Order: sequence, then C-alpha cells, then structure tokens
Amino acid sequence: MSKKNKKFHVVATTALALTLTLPALSTSAASVQNGSKLTPIRDVAAKIGAEIKWNQSTQSVTLTNNNHVITFKIGEKKALIDGKSVALNQPFRLVSGHTLVDANFITKAMTSQEAAEDADTADLFLELLKSGDGTSAAKYVSPTSSTARPEAFLNTAWSSFAAQFGGVKGDPIKNESSNAIHRNVTYTFQGAIPFDLTLRLNLAGQIDDMFIAVSSASNYQKPSYDIASSYIEQEVVVGEGALALPGTLTTPVGKGPFPVVVLVHGSGMHNRDSAIGGSKPFRDLAVGLASKGIAVLRYDKVTYEHTFKVASQPKFTLKKETVDDAISAVELLKANPNIDASRIFVAGHSQGGLAMPLILDADKNGDIAGSILLAGPSDTFINVMAEQQVELVSRLKGLGQDTTPYEQSAALIKSMSDMLNDPQYSVDNLPAQFPFQPSYWWFEQKGYKPSDLAKKQSGQMLILQGENDVQVSMNQFDGWKTALKDRKDVQYKSYPKVNHLLAEYDGVSVAAEYALPSNVSKAIIDDIAAWVQNIK
Repeated sequence: MSKKNKKFHVVATTALALTLTLPALSTSAASVQNGSKLTPIRDVAAKIGAEIKWNQSTQSVTLTNNNHVITFKIGEKKALIDGKSVALNQPFRLVSGHTLVDANFITKAMTSQEAAEDADTADLFLELLKSGDGTSAAKYVSPTSSTARPEAFLNTAWSSFAAQFGGVKGDPIKNESSNAIHRNVTYTFQGAIPFDLTLRLNLAGQIDDMFIAVSSASNYQKPSYDIASSYIEQEVVVGEGALALPGTLTTPVGKGPFPVVVLVHGSGMHNRDSAIGGSKPFRDLAVGLASKGIAVLRYDKVTYEHTFKVASQPKFTLKKETVDDAISAVELLKANPNIDASRIFVAGHSQGGLAMPLILDADKNGDIAGSILLAGPSDTFINVMAEQQVELVSRLKGLGQDTTPYEQSAALIKSMSDMLNDPQYSVDNLPAQFPFQPSYWWFEQKGYKPSDLAKKQSGQMLILQGENDVQVSMNQFDGWKTALKDRKDVQYKSYPKVNHLLAEYDGVSVAAEYALPSNVSKAIIDDIAAWVQNIK
C-alpha cells in the first residue's frame, strides 16, 4: 500500500469523551518527575486538538488526532503509538486526582507527519476497538461495511471478543497476507483460549470486514500426488460488487483448453482450501486433478471473506451462501480461453452437495456439463443434523467414551426440528426463540429435500461417499440411490475407510482425527478424473 493511501483523518469531536471520575484537570496540577515535566492530559489534548477516551475497565486512555492513535495505561512504562509499543521515560501518572502526561512526548507523536504516513490503518482501528471508541473506529470502516459494523457494535466488540476467549494477555503477534479482494492483517492474541482476529482491508485501505476464530497451527502435509511441475495457479475474482470473492484457478501445464471442476464448500466459514485441522481437502483435489489434466477453481466462501457483512443480513439464504457463487464461478470460467466451456463440472462437498440440485436448477443456460457430490446429503438439512448426532453417539459409545454432551446437543436439534416442522412457523412467522441464527436461513429452506428435486432433473452426476463418515452417513448415500433409481445418468461409489474430509482413516471416525495431518484419498482423485475425462 502506498503512503498516499495510508493517510486517514480522525476529526476531534466538540465534546471530549473523557469520563474520568476526577476533578477538572488544570495547568496548576503540572509536576516534574525524573527531569521531565508532566502536564494535565486535558491541557495537552486541547492544545493539539486531540480527542480523549477513557476506558474504565482497562484503566487506559486513548488519544486520537492527525491520523494517530495513542493508548496508554496509568503507571505503565510503555504506550502504544499507532499500534506499536514505545517505551516511556516514565509512566504517565495520577497525581492528586489528575492525569499527568509528558506533553513533549504526546505532541511529538501526534504531529509527526512521517509517522502518520507509515501508520497502518489496521493498527489504528484495532487500538480504537480495544479502547471502546466506536465513533472514531467507524471512520476507518468502508461504506459497504458501515451497516454491518455500526458504532454501537464497535463500542463493545473488543470486550465481547475478550470475554468470549477468556481474556487477553500481552501484545498480539501480527501477520499479513493479501488476496484479490483484501489485505488481511491477522493479530494472534493469547488468553485462556488463544484466538486470531483478522481485519480485512479493501483496496482503498478501509476496514471492510473482520474474521475471528480460535488460533490453530496447521500441520497440513502435501500429498504424494502433489506434483508442483504439473500445474500453475493464478489468483482470480469470483463474482462482483461488495461480496466478490478471491479464488485460485489451478490449471495443468500444457496446451488447453482444459475441462474444469468448480469446488463448492460445506457448511461453515471455509477458505478456498476448505482447511480444517491437518487437512486441506480442496487444495488436494485441485493439485491432484490438475496433475491429471483437469483444471480446478476454488474460492473463499462468502461467510469466510465477508463474515460480518453476511451476518448483518437478516434474510441470508442457502442460495446466497452457496448457490449464487457457484454460478458466478461457472460464468467466470466460460470466458477463460484456457478452459473448455463445454466441459465445466461442479463438485459440492457436504452442504455443497446438498445444494447441488439448487445449483443445477439455477444453471439456466445449461453451462454445467456434470455434477459431483462428495459426501452430499440426500435428506433435509435438519434431518441430517439429527442423524449426525445419533451416529456420533453410537460410535462414541462403541469406543467407550462419554456421550453426555452429544446427547444434550441431540436434544437441542430435536427442538429445532420440532419448530421447523411446526406448520405455524414460516419465513413470514419466525419463532421468537430459535437456537441457531439467523432463523430465516433455516425456514427459507423448510422442506427442501435435495433428492426430491434431483429426481426431476437430468444430467451426468457422480455421487461419492465415505463409509467411515460420521457427519454424512451411508444412509444418505442409500437415499440418493433410492430416490434416483430411475435415472440412468448417475454413477455411485463408496470408499470403506474414507471419512468426511475425504481422507482414509483406519480407526472409527468421530471427527477427532480431523486434527491429524490427512489428504484426500488418491482413489477419489482417480475416480473423479476418470469420470470427467469420459464425458465429452
């Protein structure tokens, strides 16, 4: 980012936000400590036109002005200037009820143009977030995200985050990465539960979204079929507008045009690799298929890249979450001269498989040459969730493990199912208390059973299922076979050891093994490649 783009303005409000339970700060309170004159903070702020914010819970003071944010705690021998820790000659103090600071230090920090140009907007925003100054923090937010993160939310966001993860200790570790949509600045905080807060900045350098999750170091290992010399990767953009998505197009080395597979995520907030624990199944599929002459497009899911913008939509649907972006990906590929537009396939994993009939229904131009279901449910979403809990409890009992928490989850899902099946509730009359939000998402697809819709459709389809899958059981696989028994364009195959992450696991899968390094079974790669190559 250029220095020009890093210049942002914080305008002081007419009323100072200082709410210290102290008497008025006057010049007469000035004192000399260790050779440096300490001056009442209000006098210093008034002189340079800075805004003051006092955070009672953290006993910290934040000053903002001239693109700078300074935060310090009374008695500490350091301050944060634009997110960077700076040692103080002496701590700022409370003397006779007055907050006294080193005026020269504050003035120099606030008026340094060089520092203003070098200041990272992400650091400034974070400091304002931590101080609870939502008004100032909101000035750094992009227009497309202002409704997703109003000032009221920003005022309490940090205290909510800290409480959720059991507090925060020390300064965070900062890392950066960029994609076609955002510059992503991730701060890793230590606490009872270590967590990552990622600020997503748009090309204008504004805070466009945030992502927060438990910190987890990936122990992923590349599969043996990852032959780096056999493919090339390029960054692409799927869709357009405020919810455009960054993605990766992996193409075989050589002369195209190539057939291509679009990968569609399961439920949750997934990146383009669909990374979880020690696995990256979408990356494995991409490099494995590319080595066999098939291009692959994968992209960050909208709930991952635009988390808070999506969360602010009360009528968010499965179509918006999964279907629309898959169709946008197909549209993008049609215009690529290195891709065979007549051989575009879509593969949906888990929820992506559940949504496949909807994706095919939305393909009004018939651009999709065939579909692939990878552990895709055939029943309704809520029925699959209920079955998932029953299957997990059964497996855990077989392993002699405690099932109490999962039986409680089963009871919660049963209550959800009862409400979803209650005829009095609909998208126009949502229940007041629904366990999983947004409730509109659930009731909008009320009664949607993917196998029922697929019955009415046609087109080449490959359904693959792991027999060791605890999340989508073989009952779902059998459900597809029963529902589509009259269709002659569907092929089926199951794999004895394969779990929900499409990896072979010798033990009984209860999802705990997801933390271990694993890769998509080569047999699955081979079978998809053979099926695609056979369809001309």
